[in-house]
Amino acid sequence: MNSGTPVPDSYYERTDEHRYKPTAHAGGAWDTAELHFSPLGGLVVHAIERARAARPESGLVLSRISYDILGRLALDECEIRVETVRPGRTIELVEAVVLVADRPVVRARAWFLATVDTAAVAGGPDQLLTPPEQLAPWEMSALWPGGYIASVDVRPLAPPLPGRTTAWISTRHALVAGEPSSPLASYLALVDTANGIAVRQPPTAWIYPNVDLTVHLHRRPEGDWTGLDTTVTFGPTGQGLTSTVLHDVNGPVGHALQMLTVRPVPGR
Repeated sequence: MNSGTPVPDSYYERTDEHRYKPTAHAGGAWDTAELHFSPLGGLVVHAIERARAARPESGLVLSRISYDILGRLALDECEIRVETVRPGRTIELVEAVVLVADRPVVRARAWFLATVDTAAVAGGPDQLLTPPEQLAPWEMSALWPGGYIASVDVRPLAPPLPGRTTAWISTRHALVAGEPSSPLASYLALVDTANGIAVRQPPTAWIYPNVDLTVHLHRRPEGDWTGLDTTVTFGPTGQGLTSTVLHDVNGPVGHALQMLTVRPVPGR
């Protein structure tokens, strides 16, 4: 990226029908020369929704998406290929593959389910988080580097603790320059931030990137804020887990899980 060139007010720019170029705002936290996965996760949903919009309206809604991170996410142009793996009138499975330099780096699978009026039997945890307007911002970039972290507004409900934080995340940046993205894609573009808000060990001493992200939703998120009620656990043999209850301003909307590979920073 040329630091002398103005950075678009977005995470990506479209270069053709299936290709996107990241801006400096998409820069990673573990390595600023790599992508942060969070906006890429939202971009995948954006690409899936565009592909499905070219077909007749089905009435199906995304209920689960899982991402497997296959390799290094270079801060470079990517291509996203979308395929319907299992078509159906009430259940559909869609796969998206992200390629950088013609090499697959992310494979995502999304389940779409039919909508039915279940308001009469709807129920579950309904705890509301303190609204973000009542909370002070947290300077997350003091802990993590990278363009993405610098781009987000983070508002914890209480001072972050090792392995435990509840916070709201928002951004003023568009997902793709010059084109609207759905509330769902914009919401999911912030979920991967969870692994960075509840650090169990300093990232200067320990490395614990996630190799996947799985999101289950029981309703569609609303509003401009992504709420993350996050717990991070490290096991004794190099594995970890970041577990998050996902919220919007109206309450819980689902869950997210991230599997971590935990190891000390080389040389320490």
